[in-house]
Amino acid sequence: MVEKLKYILEYEIKSSAKILYNFISEPNGLSQWFADDVRVKDYVYTFAWNDGEQQTAKLLSIKENKLVRFKWIDDEPHTYFELEVIKDELTQDVALLVTDFATKETIKEKTLVWNIQIENLQGVLGA
Repeated sequence: MVEKLKYILEYEIKSSAKILYNFISEPNGLSQWFADDVRVKDYVYTFAWNDGEQQTAKLLSIKENKLVRFKWIDDEPHTYFELEVIKDELTQDVALLVTDFATKETIKEKTLVWNIQIENLQGVLGA
């Protein structure tokens, strides 16, 4: 199996940290930008898209108004994806850090997918 590498992306988001957190942690918020439908049962999130694709992830960690970490059920044991809200105390600027794993060959492709997803999020937020 090809080793997956951790990579981190940072996006400036014109939103309050609290509102952004709701969009990354709540099923209703996630269904507005990340997937077309999001269901949760016992810390297991089912993400469904209109093209028929469906993926399941376990919620590994949650820190209120700060971050959520998920692990795709069918992915390698050491991998996860994390969405973290960062607020600069001096400027009050808000950013979203995305931590994910990909093979060396697919990091560029996965980065493009995240760019599109975050563009969707910014559109929903009106940012």
